Amino acid sequence: MIKNTLVIGGSGFIGSYVCQELNLRGYDVVIADIEKNQNLTKFQFIQCDITSKRDIKNLFKNQFEFVFHLAGFASLNDAVDDPVKTIELNILSTTMILEQCVLTKIKHFVYASSAYASSLKGSFYGISKLASEKIIEEFNSKYNLNYTILRYGSVYSEISFYNNYLFNLVEKAIQDKKIVHNSDGEEKREYIHCSDVSKLTVDIIENKDFKNQCFILTGIEQFKRKDIFEMIKEISGEQIDIQLQNESNSNNNYRLTPYSFSPSRAKKLISNPQIDLGQGILEIIKSVNENK
Repeated sequence: MIKNTLVIGGSGFIGSYVCQELNLRGYDVVIADIEKNQNLTKFQFIQCDITSKRDIKNLFKNQFEFVFHLAGFASLNDAVDDPVKTIELNILSTTMILEQCVLTKIKHFVYASSAYASSLKGSFYGISKLASEKIIEEFNSKYNLNYTILRYGSVYSEISFYNNYLFNLVEKAIQDKKIVHNSDGEEKREYIHCSDVSKLTVDIIENKDFKNQCFILTGIEQFKRKDIFEMIKEISGEQIDIQLQNESNSNNNYRLTPYSFSPSRAKKLISNPQIDLGQGILEIIKSVNENK
C-alpha cells in the first residue's frame, strides 16, 4: 500500500536525500518548502512558509500518514545572527505543525533536531532545538502523537548546499589552494554521509521500536579537523596550504563533544555498512572538479 508522506523542508540538504530514499521504498512523497528543488522534479511540491499558520493549515488539507519536519534554521551561525527568526522558525513553526498533526491524526512525526540540543555551545540554535524537543514530548504526553526525534551530527555529501560544510570546505580549498582554520584543528567530528543518514531516517517509520524516542545520527569514527584537512590535501593531489591558528576554539562550535548536559536520553543509531569518509571526500573532489 502506498503511504502518503509529507516532508517539510524536502528541498533542503538532508530533506532532498530523505525524499529520494522514501521514493525508493515506495512511499508517495509530497514536498513542502519555501522554494522548489529543481533536482526533485518527480515529487509533488507545495510551496509553504512554515511561519504562516495559513500555509500550514492549507498544507494539512491533504491527508498524510507520516510527517518529516526537516525545515527551519539549519545553521548555528545564522541562528546567532537572528535569534527572533530562530524562535519563529524552529519553535513556533514546529508547534503549529504539531497542532495540525494532531488534528489530522497522522501516524508518526519525525523531527530533525541537532546534537547542539544538549550542548551549552549551541546558543539560540541549540536552545530552539531543545525547546522543540520538549514541546514534541509534551504533544505525545497530552495527545498521544507518536514521534521520533533525530539529533543529526556532522552530515556531508558530494552535492553543493550552503550548509554542507565538508563540500564547501573542499571546494574552497581547491579554488584557493589553501585552508584557513580559525582554531588549532584539534576539534573532533563524526562525519556521516547524507545517503546513510537518509536510510536511517526512513528506517525510523518502518520499525515500531523507534517510536517516542530520541536518537543520535553520526558517523562511527571520530576525526580531528586538522586530519580532515590533510586528507583533502592528499586525496586531491593539490598543493594546499593549511593554516591553523594555535589556539583552542573560542566560538560556539564544540571541540570534542557537543554534549554538555543530558535533557533526555538519546540512543545512537549506526549505519552498517557506511560510506567511508575518505571515499566520501574523493566523491566531493570529483564533483567539485567536474563543475569547475
